[in-house]
Amino acid sequence: MAGNIRIGVGGWTFEPWRGVFYPKDLKQKDELAYASRHLSAIEINGTYYSTFKPDSWKKWRDETPDGFVFAVKGSRFTTNRRELATAAESLERYFKQGVAELGERLGPFLWQLPHTKKFDEADLDAFFQLLPKELEGIKLRHALEPRHDSFCTPAYPALLRKHGVANVYAKHGRYPEIADLAADFVYARLQTGEDTVETAYPPAELDAWAARLKTWAAGGSPDGLPLVDGAHAAAKTPRDVFCFIIHEGKIRAPAGAMALIERCK
Repeated sequence: MAGNIRIGVGGWTFEPWRGVFYPKDLKQKDELAYASRHLSAIEINGTYYSTFKPDSWKKWRDETPDGFVFAVKGSRFTTNRRELATAAESLERYFKQGVAELGERLGPFLWQLPHTKKFDEADLDAFFQLLPKELEGIKLRHALEPRHDSFCTPAYPALLRKHGVANVYAKHGRYPEIADLAADFVYARLQTGEDTVETAYPPAELDAWAARLKTWAAGGSPDGLPLVDGAHAAAKTPRDVFCFIIHEGKIRAPAGAMALIERCK
């Protein structure tokens, strides 16, 4: 037994993809439908900057096929504050915008902290208590992406386990790389791809990432990835895996994601 592996990119509206990922004659209004049939997930990044009307969420659901999933980025008005514990009102507004219209297409929520936000156990504990566990009958999953080295402490994954929140494994050149498992799913963001490589990563690296994704899905912890609480052995249980290729130029991200999907079949 193994969890589902879904792989994709950040967003679907990106002009440099036209003629590279998208066919030259594809209409812009058809880009989501096209992308969702070549990828198995997309991370919605626009929700970090603004809210959308329920009709938009419903439209995104209707344009995508069964089995496809959106990960949804949390609002900067929630995460970019000195005290996360004060985010109750912001969260209420965020979840009232129509997110539930995605229905079965709704995947995990990504809460990305600013690089200046240090680990504060009490504040983070209070924030996790504010995160809703369900929305209109839909079970919600939450993942946190810290960007400060102070999160490299065993107290951080212990807090994640307490609340069933996943850590975002981020492979990035500047931010901490934390691979501790704490929830019933894995959220990975691969951010070191290169646009000079046709598939963002060379074949050997894609092979290695595919093996790691499969290990996570089967319930294991891949060798060689850094843990901040190595003394804690995560339960070996199947986990759904959400993996996004999001590097700075991102022109080759869709090709990398499709190549990774092929390796994980």
